[in-house]
Amino acid sequence: MDFARQLISWYLKNKRDFPWRNTNDPYKIWLSEIILQQTRTGQGHDYYLKFIRLFPDLHSLSKATEEQVLKLWQGLGYYSRARNLLAASKEIVSKHNGRFPSTYHELLQLKGIGPYTAAAVASIAFGEPVPVIDGNVMRVISRWFAIREPVDKTEGKKMIKQSLEDIFDKNNPAVFNQAIMDFGAIVCKPKNPACFSCVFNQNCQSLNLKIVNQIPVKSKISNQRKRYFNYLVILFEKNQQKMILLQKRKPGDIWSGLYDFPLIESFGELNAEQLTSTTQWKIYFDGLDPVIAETSPIFNHQLTHQLLLVRFYLIKLNQAFSTSFLFQEITLPDIPKYPVPRLIEKYLKEHNYLEHFS
Repeated sequence: MDFARQLISWYLKNKRDFPWRNTNDPYKIWLSEIILQQTRTGQGHDYYLKFIRLFPDLHSLSKATEEQVLKLWQGLGYYSRARNLLAASKEIVSKHNGRFPSTYHELLQLKGIGPYTAAAVASIAFGEPVPVIDGNVMRVISRWFAIREPVDKTEGKKMIKQSLEDIFDKNNPAVFNQAIMDFGAIVCKPKNPACFSCVFNQNCQSLNLKIVNQIPVKSKISNQRKRYFNYLVILFEKNQQKMILLQKRKPGDIWSGLYDFPLIESFGELNAEQLTSTTQWKIYFDGLDPVIAETSPIFNHQLTHQLLLVRFYLIKLNQAFSTSFLFQEITLPDIPKYPVPRLIEKYLKEHNYLEHFS
């Protein structure tokens, strides 16, 4: 049986319709691939349209500021993708005269573009016969060939790559790559795959061995780090304006370039009495009389390799914040202008700070 021929036949009848599939523009294909990393297609679709409206081409994106891009990206998470997107656009304009690199190996040299994205852009936009390997593809291939090596280990990756190359359609790379990704998303799903309506169910080795739900195999490695965040939501008035403090997060940690509240990070859970005894608290509020108006419960915020245990303290001051040089003073109406992590965005949406100035 010709796997590629049958896969493409299935795809032409069942393919999903997305705006980035109605173009050969490498910029739009690249943008969609970056957005869709670690993102559900439905959510990614809306962000893609927002980006195209504001930055319709490579040159317009290259002229953007980091804060503009991060604000537009807000809510998608994995913000390094947005920073790399901007860096790569500037690099293409400055080093390639605005011409999008057309080969897999050229694309790999750009910031934030790894093997998967390079293969997707090279094959779909330029017809280069190079296969893509993402989570959907790994699942389809590992189940079809009943690969029992962990797919996140070197040997498993090699087996996936070699097996995929054996069935890859070099004459139709763009269609094949999009077909196998769609097949993994629609039919060969992580949970409850549609095996009995699958066009390959007579020859799928995992189905024949009754091990579909055990494939793909992944190594059981967990290096999750717990961090305790105590956010200080500081409200005060200055020049008859209602103010709040934000800080811009520095490089080298999560959410680089985004804004959040003044933070006291601790080694464990703190109550209000313990918090006010910390050195940072004393530095921040030296000579002031802060009032803790609200204390939130602890929120668990899961990142890829970190679990944040977060508590918000809403703090009212009767005078201007004396050490505001540490942070940025923001008038309440200006808060939406600043790119913030999803956790902070949700907290902001749930609170009406004006009521605390009565």
